[in-house]
Amino acid sequence: MAASKAVAMTALLVICIAASYFIITSPSFWTGPTVINEPSYIQFPTPKFTPEILLSAPRRSPAKPDPNGKLAVYTVSTYSFELHQKTSEIKVIDIASGLSSLITNEKTASEPNWLGAGAELPWLREGEKGSTELVVGNVEKAGQIYVAGTVHASISNVKLTSLSTGQIAVAFTAKSWPNGTLYNEELEPKKLSTARLYDSTMVRHWDKYVAPQKNAIWYGKLEKTNGRWRLGHLSNALKNTRLESPIPPFGGENDYDISSTGLLFVSNDPSLNPAFNTKSNLYFVPVEDFSETPSSKPRMFENEALQGAASSPVFSPDAQSAAFLQMEKNGYESDRNRVVYVPNLSSERASSRTRLVKIQTGQDEWDLSPGSAAFSPDGSMLLLVVEEKGNDILFKVDLTVSLTDSPSHPEPLTGAGAVSDARPLRVASNELFISSTSLIDNSIYTILDPDQPSEARIISSNSRDGTSFGLSRERVSEIWFQGAGDYQVHALVIKPSNFSENQQYPLAYLIHGGPQSAWTNSWSTRWNPAVFAEQGYVVICPNPTGSTGYGQGFVDGITESWGGQPYDDLVKGFDYIKGQMPYVDTDNAVALGASYGGYMMNWFQGHPLGRAFKALVCHDGVFSMANQISSDEQYFPNHDLGGPYWKSRDIWERWNPARFTGNWSTPMLVIHNELDYRLPISEGLAMFNVLQERGIDSKFLTFSDENHWVLKEENSLVWHTVVLNWINKYVGLPPYKEQRVSDIDMMTG
Repeated sequence: MAASKAVAMTALLVICIAASYFIITSPSFWTGPTVINEPSYIQFPTPKFTPEILLSAPRRSPAKPDPNGKLAVYTVSTYSFELHQKTSEIKVIDIASGLSSLITNEKTASEPNWLGAGAELPWLREGEKGSTELVVGNVEKAGQIYVAGTVHASISNVKLTSLSTGQIAVAFTAKSWPNGTLYNEELEPKKLSTARLYDSTMVRHWDKYVAPQKNAIWYGKLEKTNGRWRLGHLSNALKNTRLESPIPPFGGENDYDISSTGLLFVSNDPSLNPAFNTKSNLYFVPVEDFSETPSSKPRMFENEALQGAASSPVFSPDAQSAAFLQMEKNGYESDRNRVVYVPNLSSERASSRTRLVKIQTGQDEWDLSPGSAAFSPDGSMLLLVVEEKGNDILFKVDLTVSLTDSPSHPEPLTGAGAVSDARPLRVASNELFISSTSLIDNSIYTILDPDQPSEARIISSNSRDGTSFGLSRERVSEIWFQGAGDYQVHALVIKPSNFSENQQYPLAYLIHGGPQSAWTNSWSTRWNPAVFAEQGYVVICPNPTGSTGYGQGFVDGITESWGGQPYDDLVKGFDYIKGQMPYVDTDNAVALGASYGGYMMNWFQGHPLGRAFKALVCHDGVFSMANQISSDEQYFPNHDLGGPYWKSRDIWERWNPARFTGNWSTPMLVIHNELDYRLPISEGLAMFNVLQERGIDSKFLTFSDENHWVLKEENSLVWHTVVLNWINKYVGLPPYKEQRVSDIDMMTG
């Protein structure tokens, strides 16, 4: 009965989110647009925000406006715990009214786009025997679709650009054999042996064994004849180059760009082993005819001062110049991104190949690290998404000024929240269509004029600014406290929806991974602070030394000090909470963390702060520093710990949690997954063995089909149930719910 009621309430939530109207309030922590332009519907009672609601709420993609700025297309997926299946839809939203309409609900439909200036929409869908079909539909002619072409492989990251009337260049990415031909796993004969033989690392990457097939960018031409588009000959732009793009394991559409003049992409430097190096380069492939193979090899653009990772390549609107981001240091994945401009893609003169974009705040060089770059529609500005003090903010930089001897000053265009995508609203207009999220809303679409950012207009909020989830801005705030040195540390605070200043609530102290990362005002279906708050906790999410968004010096402060300054900051934070936040019951506190946050749980165990918590949760954390030698990307521990183990053993051992297992005494839930090749499962097993041998209350949870993260909805629901039941038990809160035996193999001693 209880399960049926939960499913019914979840279904009701989906209805609430799908159609709603709400006027946003603006507490001091929040800045930005205040009115959502959506139609009004009947309001429904809001259920308590639970893991089921988190995981089954509709997930919208960033939206792409049409060339006229009237419609925007997006995908939305919804998981049903009643049917145990996911539905996927492609929809378009009318920008003026906020109303959405369905284009298709085919299960495998994905990656919608716009063709030319009309109402035609192409998208991908799975074909037979591992192939992919490029389907074309029309927003004005519902149900009338046709196949414009079939690619005999799994493809993704499609991009289009107009060439002339009736001709559009198309590019996509797909796995390819070393000889440059498409790879289709379903067409490969079954091998008689499962053996793999390597003569070079890396052997495994993230959650897969490295294979001969590599990512490649393919291109071709769509031509319209007799009223229909047809996909022509396809070419591999990376054939016989030893280059790979997108860069694994997380590279995607932001690793390349397309224009009428060719392709722009980033790739790891082929002369260096990617297990020990982060250096990647920008390449340009001139394409004179998209129906033919490239006439020249990729042309590399390099700035000698920058030897680190390159990312976010983009063409200027006239396709004659480009911009990209690159780090200075090879081997340091969290170095600051510099903005690089390529003034003339056709130039062969090395002296004019690239220029650093000068950006300052006051008299100092800008110390923040952009995560993505794009040109404004008129090419006069660069639009940069930058993490700053817990928000992912869109900035504009005047390119005409910054390329002179006078540096440009970055101007923020957005405030609280996290921008995930920004693109022109329409052709020949500087207005922008922005997709974003926040801690209370999983999808927001906004129209913004860079010249008048204060007048930004929200056209759609997926959750009515959180009200469909029972969340509100009033329950999200921030604190700053004195760190271990002469600096302040920032933390986000999330309170339960029934919060009262006159009551006390147990503390959930959430430690982020990375370690060069941060808690931000953004939505996530993993480690969503609101889920913990709605159980009855005050959730504190600190960003100690090593966190991003507070300047590069703060990021670099964790180098060779994993258990040093960050731990001291967290001690200071706990003391601040205890002394300055009377509504937080620090005598009933729990701490949780994943990856580096899991490392910190083990460090807590061996040090005094660990005794302040009733229970800990360690997800895929580090137990033995020396075991990081078995990880995939060796440049990471080599940088953070001062060099390889045999050259810097004292630092590796100084911050090794395993040294302090004799002090462990706090109950701990250990979670570690079998496909985690970043931190192999032996780390979690070692923790659990220590806890068990020492007689400490402990449990071990593992998923055979998950990696460093738990992504599958049914697995994630089990994860949340086990975690919440574990911590609630120790602070006196009721269990979240009974764990169904059918969901999990329970082994009891």
